[in-house]
Amino acid sequence: MQTSPAHAAHHDDREIETVEEFDAVVSARGTLAGFRVQAVDLTDRTRELLATDTTGAVFLGCPMRENAAAKLRTDGALVFPPVPGLPFDPYRGLLYSPDELFDGLEKGYEHTPDALAYAWFQRTKADRDIYASTLRAVHDDAVSDALDELLGGARVVGVMGGHAMARGTEAYAGAARLGRELTRAGLTVATGGGPGAMEAANLGAYAAPFEDEMLDEACRLLTKAPSFTPSISDWARAAFEIRTRWPRGGCSVGIPTWFYGHEPPNPFASHIAKYFANATREDGLLARSNAGVVFLPGAAGTVQEIFDNATPNYYESRGEPTPMVLVDRAHWTERLPTWPLLTALARERSMESRIALVDRIEEAPAALKRLGG
Repeated sequence: MQTSPAHAAHHDDREIETVEEFDAVVSARGTLAGFRVQAVDLTDRTRELLATDTTGAVFLGCPMRENAAAKLRTDGALVFPPVPGLPFDPYRGLLYSPDELFDGLEKGYEHTPDALAYAWFQRTKADRDIYASTLRAVHDDAVSDALDELLGGARVVGVMGGHAMARGTEAYAGAARLGRELTRAGLTVATGGGPGAMEAANLGAYAAPFEDEMLDEACRLLTKAPSFTPSISDWARAAFEIRTRWPRGGCSVGIPTWFYGHEPPNPFASHIAKYFANATREDGLLARSNAGVVFLPGAAGTVQEIFDNATPNYYESRGEPTPMVLVDRAHWTERLPTWPLLTALARERSMESRIALVDRIEEAPAALKRLGG
């Protein structure tokens, strides 16, 4: 999995997403004809733009000087200028980082880009303004493109579970150990990117490079802010204290949504693919979990995710079924009896050999491996 936003130029796919890529393409190719340049500040690249062929190129949200923009249009390039007044960039070429979404946290969560984007979404989602809905759609498509570029070739395992799982509980610690074990096994952990079980799995992935004691200590320190209520600010600051004390942790992906904007993204996912459209986010998360999905105890949202994942496995619409491991027999057979329906659906189909129910979270990695994850 790619770990640095300043990756090398994509000479094969004709997308340019950083200044470094821009310089590499101009130097190596001597032309930008047919390239797509996403959200790259080209204000200081006027000389290169004026001297380089840009026929058929597309510039999406790239700040540049007016004489450069005029020359590009004369070449026949399409120039989509930056959109002023937005708390997000609809043309972004890379996924979010925790530092980007939580910038300004020292003044309070309400001042962060994450909170401001949610506030913008709340103002615009019901006004039937095609301009706002177009911006949201462009943003989400750009995020999907960046996510696919990041995960290319990675074996991804999804970890699903409820947001209510509190820091300081044994369930939270178990989910964190699961994320650590999966990451150490060479898998990329992907979660819904929010609090609770999702945060715990991302924390475990973050802790993977460190000694085992680090995760125990981190879980202990996080108990001072056990939930994102009543204060998201305190909850997030506690996480960033862990990141500061133990920098350069392991990589994982969080895929949250502003549709549930009252739930903040957790800061332990190294790469955050945040969407406006929840349906796009949920389907994308499950579709990219090519090494299987572990379902921890949850409520309605997790039940929905189980059957969102079961449907393509049932019809094999994405190819061979992927493993599904449900954790906590009592939860999935008594409190929310999802397992009996899942087994009934799977009977005499190829997905039947790809589902498992385990009692304890410690059994999940072995079950996943046994099922082919």
